[in-house]
Amino acid sequence: MAEQAQYEELARQLSAVGAVKRDLARILPASCPAGSAAVLALLDRHGDMRIGQLAELLAVDMSVTSRHVTHLAERGWIERSCDPADKRSRILRLTPAGRAVVDELSRRSSELLAERLSDWTDDEVGQLIGLMTRLRASFGDHRPGPRPVGVRATGPAPPPLEPTTRTPANT
Repeated sequence: MAEQAQYEELARQLSAVGAVKRDLARILPASCPAGSAAVLALLDRHGDMRIGQLAELLAVDMSVTSRHVTHLAERGWIERSCDPADKRSRILRLTPAGRAVVDELSRRSSELLAERLSDWTDDEVGQLIGLMTRLRASFGDHRPGPRPVGVRATGPAPPPLEPTTRTPANT
């Protein structure tokens, strides 16, 4: 087991990840804030889903999720249609315009990461991906890991996630 000093240094390094997230947020178009980009990315990764499933994946309150969904629907990047299994519910799905935005966001973030990690080897990048995936799992985040590049989600919406202890106050 690691020593106390190692955990303290890990905590400092994890808090510095905010700088990486801020740089990634800076490359987003003004019309697509980080929360909206997260919604688009989740719909791209997991496919069509209900807003409740989306809120669970985002680990935020339903009202926050609803604001993001409204923002994206107003731009024509997602559509809301009746759920055939429950007419009171809506299914969210990317539109072709939304898919184009996802592709542009992916291109921008990949270019930034490639630039900033240009002195890293492929193995080092792979190790970082593996360790971050493992770290998320250790904290109870069991969302599916990365899909192969170029593979899009298809089929029905994912099953509901198991309840978590996250609340809007600690996300």
